Amino acid sequence: MTTRIMSVTMPVADQDRALAFYTEVLGCELVTDVEVWPGARLVEVVPPGSSVGFVLLPPDSPIPVAVRMGTSSAEDAHARLRDAGATLHNDELVRMPGVPPMFFFADPDGNGLVYIEDAPGNADRATAE
Repeated sequence: MTTRIMSVTMPVADQDRALAFYTEVLGCELVTDVEVWPGARLVEVVPPGSSVGFVLLPPDSPIPVAVRMGTSSAEDAHARLRDAGATLHNDELVRMPGVPPMFFFADPDGNGLVYIEDAPGNADRATAE
């Protein structure tokens, strides 16, 4: 069901300051800097040679602070977790234009997790890099 770890959220007080630190000091590469919807900026950087990114979000962001994981089928994963009694923060899959289906949930200790449908072959490429 889980294909790979895609990214981990780092709560930051100032996204621009954090972006400068992660790129200029740590040498990470900026891969995403987009306003997902008004007031919800998503910034992601990736360390050199890594397939796992850091998502830099303010603590009050409407985007969940979570570990983002790939799954072969978001629909099947959602149903499996629902049937297992997991805490689901989305009653249905989140679908946005140009973005794979996804949903937000929690592990038994309340840690935030997101499943994002991973295109076939992406997990293989991530491990080969």
